[in-house]
Order: sequence, then structure tokens, then C-alpha cells
Amino acid sequence: MATAGTRSSSRSRPLYVLGIESTAHTFGVSVVGEEEPFILSDVRRHYRPERGGILPREVASFFSRVAGEAVGEALREAGVGPRDLAGVAVALGPGMGPALRVGATVARALAAAYSKPLIPVNHAVAHIEIARFTTGLLDPLVVYVSGGNTTITTFLEGRYRVFGETLDIALGNLLDTFSREVGIAPPYVVGGRHAVDRCAEGGDYVDGLLPYVVKGQDVSYSGLLTAALRAARRLGRGRLADVCYTLREIAYSAIVEVAERGLAHTGKGQLTLTGGVAASDVLREKLRLMAEARGVDYKPVPKRYAGDNGAMIALTGLLALRSGAPTLEPARAFIRQRWRLDEVEVPWYPSTLG
Repeated sequence: MATAGTRSSSRSRPLYVLGIESTAHTFGVSVVGEEEPFILSDVRRHYRPERGGILPREVASFFSRVAGEAVGEALREAGVGPRDLAGVAVALGPGMGPALRVGATVARALAAAYSKPLIPVNHAVAHIEIARFTTGLLDPLVVYVSGGNTTITTFLEGRYRVFGETLDIALGNLLDTFSREVGIAPPYVVGGRHAVDRCAEGGDYVDGLLPYVVKGQDVSYSGLLTAALRAARRLGRGRLADVCYTLREIAYSAIVEVAERGLAHTGKGQLTLTGGVAASDVLREKLRLMAEARGVDYKPVPKRYAGDNGAMIALTGLLALRSGAPTLEPARAFIRQRWRLDEVEVPWYPSTLG
């Protein structure tokens, strides 16, 4: 685990930060400290609908039921009490409004009750920081792919700058929607292989079946989704593996192409992969081969931290707190559903814990 980062010698006790993640289908709570093992607890509660897509109000209701239990478990697992915390970090966006509000409400209550600083965290930035921390890569180009985000980014002049992104739907959204509509999986997958990866086993690539759309350094997936659903209906269940294989190859190859362009454009010598879709072995291998060909140091985030989790929020909150980044009064901790990562100042870069 990684590296640079200093602690004030005037402090006799390490700082502990509790982080809360509630942007989508996972309510995560974690406590992170300045000394090994760093991540002291990592509690997650996943919302899994019985059928159909994820309805924000149902997610929020589920989060409200499990929040207190999850916070208590995280504190007990870490062996610290609320009064031992240096701050409470919370993901205020981007994400689903009702789900975000539950996390923000819990964070406000904790911060107010125990007079702790409330640390606002951008969900996308947190995915990057957990990747840097776990891989030891201090200055990588980042491929961030999840249900709601598809971004090629790296740090430049105080912020993470976007060097490529989806022009419409995210990669995870493409895979989830397709698998749900053709009936091969639950609405989404938490960790592990995606249903499209499993469906593709035994399939063949069908040339000309689906469109490949890369526009400069950006990708576009909405047309690919429409074409894949039409192809699945036209070819039938007997050829579904071929559709899945072709869909996967086109979707993943587009990401690899724009990532390679990002490396060429930025001149970075390091590459990481993070976000929920980073759990895909196929995508991990495709990026490995590209990085190897370019002579780039490539390390993807460990699969355990690919999906949403509280540890990434607590880690980013602790880095922000140590750097002197602004905190919020609990009453001013407003959610931001469309909070872009390139709007966030990152004063701690390239430091991380260790």
C-alpha cells in the first residue's frame, strides 16, 4: 500500500475518520485511521430489488432501516467511539437524490451530536483515492467505470481533469440495462463477474452486428444498447451468447481505446482502473495488455474496493482533513446529484496514507 503523506509530529494520537457512502445501491460505513491497518472497518448493506430496476425511493427506505445498525457495527469493528473521531465524511454526490439524503442526514446527526467536523466527499474522487491507496500508484491516468460514470481522468493543476468520458450512458448502465432487459440477471451485480461476462462464455464475435462508437477521446453507449437489444430479439435465445460477446468486446474495447489515447495525450507512466465495472476480469486483462504494450505501470483497484464502499469515503475524508480542505457546518451539508469530479479541489495530491 502506498506512500507519501506526512503526519504532524505534534500529534500524539492518530486521526480517525468515519465515512458514509449512500450514492446508489450500497450503504457503506467505514472507519479509517492514519496508521496500519488504516482501514479499521468496512460495513456494507446492499439494496437488491426483487425485479426491475432500482427505484430511488425504495433504496432510500432501505437505507433508512439499515443506517443505524451499519454505523454501530462499523464503530464496534474499528474499536473506536464517536468521540474518538476527528471527523465524519460523507459522499454528497454525484448519485441518486433520495439515497444521498439518507447518508447526508446520518452524517449531519453524527457531526452535530458529537461536535465533529463534517467533511464533504465527491463519490468519484473517492473511487480514485481508494485506487491510488491500494495500488501505490501516486500519479496515474485513471479509468473510472461504474453504473453511473465512465471517465478517463488524471490530476492536473489542483484537480482531477477529464480527458474522456461517456457522451450519454455509462458503461455499467449499458451492461445492467441490457442484462435486465434480456432476462439474464438481476438488475445489477454487486462485485464479481457481470452477467454479460458470464453470458458471453461460449459466444462468438459477430462482425457488423453492433456499432462501435468512439468520438475523439469520448465514448457513446446508448446506440450500442439499442442495437444490442434489437439483435437479441432478432437472433433469439439461441444466439444470445453471441450478442453478449459482441456487446462486451465492443464496449470494453472502446474504453481501452480512449484510455490509450489518454495515456498518449497526458504522457502518464501509470494506469489504474476503478469503479464497479473494474471487477470485470475481461476489462482488467484488456487494459493490462494495452499497458504492457505501451510500457506503462498498470495496477487495477482490488476487486473488494471496486464497487461502492464506505472505506473510500473515509479515506478521502481523512486526506482532505489532513490537508486543511474546508469542512461544513452540518446544516450546510447539501447533496449535489450532478457533482462532477473536475469541480473538486484536491489539495492533498499526491499524498496518501502510509
